[in-house]
Amino acid sequence: MKELPEVGDEVEDDGRRAIVTDIRQGVHLLRRGSRVWPASDPVGLRVIRTRAQRIADGDFQ
Repeated sequence: MKELPEVGDEVEDDGRRAIVTDIRQGVHLLRRGSRVWPASDPVGLRVIRTRAQRIADGDFQ
């Protein structure tokens, strides 16, 4: 079974890159810029970089 993305992961959702900002009652909330939307299919999200990879890349400095 595929692991679901976690908060802080960079994902692709229907061709759009976004960050998982929250998970509420199983709903993954995604953000890109000021836009926030619920993922239509969390299982279908493709992780581009995990939160740990983003930290290593200096995204949080």
